[in-house]
Amino acid sequence: MISKRGRIDTFIAKRLQIPKKAVKELIANNQVLVDEVVVTQADLQINEFSFIVCQDQILQQRTRQYWMLNKPKGVVSATVDKQHPTAVDLLTGVDKELLHIAGRLDVNSTGLLLITNDAKWSQALMSPEAKVTKSYQVTLANAIDEQYIEAFAQGMWFEYEGITTQPATLIPITRYQAIVELKEGKYHQIKRMFGRFRNPVIGLHRQSIGKIILDKNLPAGEFRALTADEVNWVKL
Repeated sequence: MISKRGRIDTFIAKRLQIPKKAVKELIANNQVLVDEVVVTQADLQINEFSFIVCQDQILQQRTRQYWMLNKPKGVVSATVDKQHPTAVDLLTGVDKELLHIAGRLDVNSTGLLLITNDAKWSQALMSPEAKVTKSYQVTLANAIDEQYIEAFAQGMWFEYEGITTQPATLIPITRYQAIVELKEGKYHQIKRMFGRFRNPVIGLHRQSIGKIILDKNLPAGEFRALTADEVNWVKL
C-alpha cells in the first residue's frame, strides 16, 4: 500500500470543494495549520497522519494503528469480501479507514496477522529487502523425514515464477508436524514445497513475523494493539 502524500492546497481544495485560489488566500491569512504550525507554503507536503486544521475546523486527525489478530480458519485476509468474513471485520470498535493487512494468510490458514493503517511501516516490515523471518507450525498428512530438512535448506525451483526459493529452515516436532522458518512469501509457498513430496498440508499456523510473536493469551478471532516495542523494532 502506498503512503498517501500530497500538497496541502490540493488536500484542502478537495476536502472543502473550493478552488485552489481560495485555499491560497486562506494560507495567506494564516488560516491553515498542519501539526499545529501555521502553513505558509501552498505546496507543503502532508501525509495521512498530518493533523490539519482550517479556519478552526479539523479536516484530518488520524492516529497510527497497529493490531495483532489471531486469525481463525475461514476468515480471508482482506478488508472487503462478498463471500467470507474478513480479518478487518473482526476488529470491532476500530476506525477501519485505511486499514490494510501486512502479510496475508490464505482462508484456511490460521495465526498471526498484522493489520495497520501505516503504509510506511507495513512496507518496511514486508518488503523482500527486509528479509524478515516468518515462522509457521505445519501439520502434514504424511510423515516427514530427514530429506525434507535438506530440500528446504537448499531451496526449491518454482518453474511458474522461474525462481529458486531462498533457503528455509524445517524443524520437525513430530512425524507429522514441523516448524518452518522462511524469509520470503511466494504464492502458497509452504504448501507447494511440501507438495514436492506429495505430502498435503492439512494445517498451517503462523507463529511469528520477525520479533512479533503471536500472543499465547489471544484466542482465535481476537485481537489486541501491538506494544511500542513490537512496533518500533521495524526499521523505517
